Amino acid sequence: MADAKLLEDKSKEPVDELAGSEAPLLEHLIELRKRLIYSAVALVILMIGCFIFAGQLYDLLLQPYLKAVPGTKLITTAPQEQFFTYLNVAMFCAIFLGFPIVASQIYMFVAPGLYKHERHAFIPYLVATPVLFFLGGCLVYFAVLPMALHFFAGMQTDHIEMMTSASEYLGFAMTLILAFGVCFQLPVVLTLLAQIDLINVKMLNHGRRYAVVGILIFAAFITPPDPISQIGLAVPMYLLYEISILSVRLVEKRRARDEAARAAAEEASSE
Repeated sequence: MADAKLLEDKSKEPVDELAGSEAPLLEHLIELRKRLIYSAVALVILMIGCFIFAGQLYDLLLQPYLKAVPGTKLITTAPQEQFFTYLNVAMFCAIFLGFPIVASQIYMFVAPGLYKHERHAFIPYLVATPVLFFLGGCLVYFAVLPMALHFFAGMQTDHIEMMTSASEYLGFAMTLILAFGVCFQLPVVLTLLAQIDLINVKMLNHGRRYAVVGILIFAAFITPPDPISQIGLAVPMYLLYEISILSVRLVEKRRARDEAARAAAEEASSE
């Protein structure tokens, strides 16, 4: 009778989804190498394809400059500058386009070590990351970069004319796009921290004033030294901070709902 009861109790225990899926360190390293090779091959192929159309891609990146400073041309100060500028364009576009591939390879590497509900919870962040990066780049291309160029062009005088080199403009545009793309990951980072119970809504509300100061300092360091770029980054980052608070609140509500359902299920099973 006791043995039957013991077997019944064991049958009610939850089955560990990861039981038996452990692998030695060497297999993990082999899998990691495979994912890195796939990512590198994808980036190299994309870079070659982007280099073929590097001239058209650079002309696309050049549009904000031509609209802000009409009638001007960029210059090159070295014979090889144009080649390396196109190479940087191809590399930048390959990373931009290949990020979803790299992110999917990272997910495929870590997914076997996650529970089913953790895999489902991870997918929205995998989708949101490139989308937010793309939105940050669009904000730079259509708003911040033209305003910054207008600001700089307005500082010309009769004796000082702005003659920008092709590589310098590309570096300026890429810096802004990367800075905004990374900073637009703020909701993803804060929501993930809330998922593992490191932060909560109360902490974010209490730290709002410190967050504002931190955002202004961060924007001053990461952007070029002009007020347009700094304000253009600081304002969206603060809005993203407020969106993060809403996202963390949803995480807390879902966690409370799951805990209540789990407690009700345990109470029902004990009865």
